[in-house]
Amino acid sequence: MQVPARARKKTVLFARPVSALVLASALAGCSLIDDRSEGYVNAPEGEPIQVPEGLDSSRLSETMPIRSINTADSRNLYPSSIPRPPDMTSEILDENYVIEELDGRIWLLVNEVPGRLWPVVSAWMNESGLGIAHDSPQLGIIQSELANFSKRSRTLLGLADNPTATEPKVVMQARLAPGIRRKTTEIRVRILELEQAPEELLPWDSGTVTNATFEQQQRVLLAELGDFLKQREDNKSFSRAASGMVSEPLVRLQSEQDEAVAIRVELDFGRTWAEVNRSLEEMGLPVLDLNRSEGWLQVDFRTEDERSPGWFSWFSDAEKPVHTHTIRIQQGADAMSVTAEQHDSYEGERSSADLLTQLFEHLY
Repeated sequence: MQVPARARKKTVLFARPVSALVLASALAGCSLIDDRSEGYVNAPEGEPIQVPEGLDSSRLSETMPIRSINTADSRNLYPSSIPRPPDMTSEILDENYVIEELDGRIWLLVNEVPGRLWPVVSAWMNESGLGIAHDSPQLGIIQSELANFSKRSRTLLGLADNPTATEPKVVMQARLAPGIRRKTTEIRVRILELEQAPEELLPWDSGTVTNATFEQQQRVLLAELGDFLKQREDNKSFSRAASGMVSEPLVRLQSEQDEAVAIRVELDFGRTWAEVNRSLEEMGLPVLDLNRSEGWLQVDFRTEDERSPGWFSWFSDAEKPVHTHTIRIQQGADAMSVTAEQHDSYEGERSSADLLTQLFEHLY
């Protein structure tokens, strides 16, 4: 029969223009949607948010501000001089100027060698009104003039406002010495009361106990000196005389057959004990027990893999520290000796020599 075939043919011909009309309508509708992918190119710069007076606007600042560049002069983008390398001493200390205190001794620890600091400390003595009466770059000592006759010096050293004829003669000394850690300097100050004015440089006695009345004044002086050094960080002066200051390392690693056996520390017991504890804290080693009077510390020197419980870490708490090594601090012939012993129960891969080597790296 031919009629059904003709009817089917007419239906197909009618569907084609309808499909074309729907497709054209869909394409035309796409033009009604605003494409904002490149809108930032011509977007105007907005006005900064105004914060009411008295309120903090720091939280409204740009998270990643774009530095403005003067396109008229692009020479700064291509400097002719080679940039200076970063200061490696900045990795030794977290801060460049730190006031430390131990057993009544106070000093300013600076991230710089003594030869660089000597001219700046001398300038501070002169500008603060103390002056310089005697000095010795080799010994690292600077001695001020008499502070009794200068109102500015009396105020700086904390002396009474009304001088008397019977009061003791007062001078101040500053001493620069190489620090324990490499490329550092320790600066100490002390105030001396004398019966008469000194005619020469007075020797520095490291064992002298600081007068309690001057202890707080020492902190003030070291803080002011630290601020003065910060302001003069760009000073290029260097003292060749002060560079001849005794700068033998105070910490040495002693080895036998290419294996560390001890650390020699040319300090007293109190300072050595404090430096070893500081180094262990920097290393992140847990200290299980210690005895200062006997000079030993029990530490956990396992590796990260040895401390990790593995797959069972999901079902167990953090593992407690384990005593693997014992560090001993003993008085030697002319210096302190730091040694390490491995505990009998420890069967890991880290030896006592490994502990001494890492400890030395943090000490020095």
